[in-house]
Amino acid sequence: MNSGSHATVALIGRKRTAAEAAEGAPIKAGVRLAVVWMGLGLGLGLGLGFGGAAMAQTATGGAPASSASSSALASPPPASSSAPAPSPFWSPKGKLLLTGGVSSIDGAAGGGLTPWALTGSYATEGQIGTTAYYTRLPTQDYGLTGYGALVAFGERAELSIARQDFSAGGTGAALNLPGLHLKQTILGAKLRLGGDAILDADTWMPQLALGVEYKSVDAAGLNPTLSALGAKRHGVDVYLSATKLLLAQSTLVNLTLRASRANQNGLLGFGGTASHRYSLLPEVSVAYLINKNWAVGAEYRMKPDKLNPSVLGDALKEQDWKDVFVAWAPTKNFSLTAAYVDLGKVVPGVQPRRQRGVYGSIQLAY
Repeated sequence: MNSGSHATVALIGRKRTAAEAAEGAPIKAGVRLAVVWMGLGLGLGLGLGFGGAAMAQTATGGAPASSASSSALASPPPASSSAPAPSPFWSPKGKLLLTGGVSSIDGAAGGGLTPWALTGSYATEGQIGTTAYYTRLPTQDYGLTGYGALVAFGERAELSIARQDFSAGGTGAALNLPGLHLKQTILGAKLRLGGDAILDADTWMPQLALGVEYKSVDAAGLNPTLSALGAKRHGVDVYLSATKLLLAQSTLVNLTLRASRANQNGLLGFGGTASHRYSLLPEVSVAYLINKNWAVGAEYRMKPDKLNPSVLGDALKEQDWKDVFVAWAPTKNFSLTAAYVDLGKVVPGVQPRRQRGVYGSIQLAY
């Protein structure tokens, strides 16, 4: 990027118009949608989780008094009658290994790059599960660190939070911003709409889930440039995932349709002078279960291209993401994921080569 480009960006940055303020209305509406949706997911999840636990307690210990008295004469009460009711938090979790997926870079359960319709952890009906993760992805010129956690209410709903720290490396120095870090926070909610990946494994019905992610990025010294390019620093993604588990073939297939205008997943803001409209983009995951502890697979995620073209020409052109991965879960409480990731060209006007690297992620679950 030459000095003329810097001057152009700086000039545009000084000429922000009142129209940009008006464009904030869709973002505010999106924020309200995210908050309402996460509240709905939490309410439904808690209701189902604790309601299921209460029903289980009633079913196991709530027999009518008359029948209880007569049965007491016939035989002594079972030894377990005095045991406390199982807690939705501490009961053994019953899902199969790896069927909760791993933590995606956005925090939702699924593959490394894309969410699945399955909820995280191993919680089943009437249970509450949690996971926490840490991810690192270095490429030739950049580095991404991510961490977060989620809580799952059975196979019904999921709430997640993720934090990303993207090191711009030499690109920041080329923009006269040495040591530049882009930091993003992502709040997510997912609600199962229908189907059951396990119980419907012998049918063609997939598990379906609707998800929403509210993203907020702090681009530090790059914030004025993003504003000059028409990119907002808050955005909302909405996605629909369909996950099909083929038990006989030991294969899981997932298709996600995402409505988004996030540049580089939100790290370069949302929308731009090229377009502020949402794009509907597919994301595909395929996983093969080698055995109960090991899975291998691949993912492909299409990306919007809202900063191309801009006053910088195609210098900010965005490309799709893809990976091949292996996941190992020796127990339900611990898993490791490694992947070879291709992010395409990221800010090709400064770093023209493709950004590839080895992704590693550790997850703890309960």
